[in-house]
Amino acid sequence: MSVRRRRTVVVTGASGGVGRAAAVAFAARGDRVALLARGREGLAAAADEVQRAGGEALVVPVDMADVKAVDDAAQQVVDAFGGIDVWVNNAFAGVFAPFMDITPDEFRRVTEVTYLGYVFGTRAALRHMLPRDRGTVVQVGSALAYRGVPLQSAYSGAKHAIQGFNESLRCELLHAGAHVRTTMVQLPAVNTPQFDWVLNRLPGRARPVAPIYQPEVAARAIVHAAGHGRRREYWVGGSTVAALIANAVAPALVERYLARTGVESQQDQWDAGEAGKQREDLGDYGGHGNLWTPADGPHGRDFGAHGRFDSEAVTGSPQNWVSRNRNRVGAGLVLGGLGAATTTGLRRRGRSRPS
Repeated sequence: MSVRRRRTVVVTGASGGVGRAAAVAFAARGDRVALLARGREGLAAAADEVQRAGGEALVVPVDMADVKAVDDAAQQVVDAFGGIDVWVNNAFAGVFAPFMDITPDEFRRVTEVTYLGYVFGTRAALRHMLPRDRGTVVQVGSALAYRGVPLQSAYSGAKHAIQGFNESLRCELLHAGAHVRTTMVQLPAVNTPQFDWVLNRLPGRARPVAPIYQPEVAARAIVHAAGHGRRREYWVGGSTVAALIANAVAPALVERYLARTGVESQQDQWDAGEAGKQREDLGDYGGHGNLWTPADGPHGRDFGAHGRFDSEAVTGSPQNWVSRNRNRVGAGLVLGGLGAATTTGLRRRGRSRPS
């Protein structure tokens, strides 16, 4: 039986949500995991989870919008673990609001964290990977990298930018004949705490559009992509596939559909008594959420990987399995087709023989 090589993996945005789930998933295969994020309470809890899962944890508090801090963080990882095999860009910031209700500074901040944070993280990773001519950068994307939605103009724009940046970089690496890989994982709606910590200027409580997947579904796809970086991208969840295909075939129709349904479907009614607590904890309704400071900072709160949608989130995705095993599926379809054709031919020959 083959033994898995222990890798050094960097996960940004590792204190909660998808990043937290991915860090634990890497740890479960025995990897050393460097945890990058701003929230110290979340980072400490994530490190504990990584160690309990069987990995080795390194906590590096960092704001991904600070290019020098990101470079320094990468160097800390190299100093501690001797190199970087996988770098997962996942950290982001967001605002739920109509475009004209987002200030220029807020839009800039979302762009700097969500887009430039990926650029800075990728540069830091490549600075250490290229001299060794090995390593994989995983860009955690979204269906919103192809199809923008109402009320998330800053986040949608940043995800589109990551898509274009990653495509350009892949071309350069292929041209250079480098063995360093970069791939992108396009996610569906995921049950993470982000909907309770983002800046929200909506009359309702921010929520993902169903169907919603548990963060472990995304984490499994990220871990797989890290080991199969030749693929340019992975689509996770049937809803992602449906959205991207529909947008490619009939973007104007999708646009009209989102104009009709997208605003209401991204909001819940506030539960009695929760609105006041939300405003107190995260500065919602005109405050800054976690845009400028980590949500766990002032309150010593660990949000974990899961959001408040456990009761409706699904734990698996058949499409995700198909995406990870498309070569097997393709071979199966080919062999099945050949078998069917052979059977049909034999039957026809049998019927055509003289009695």
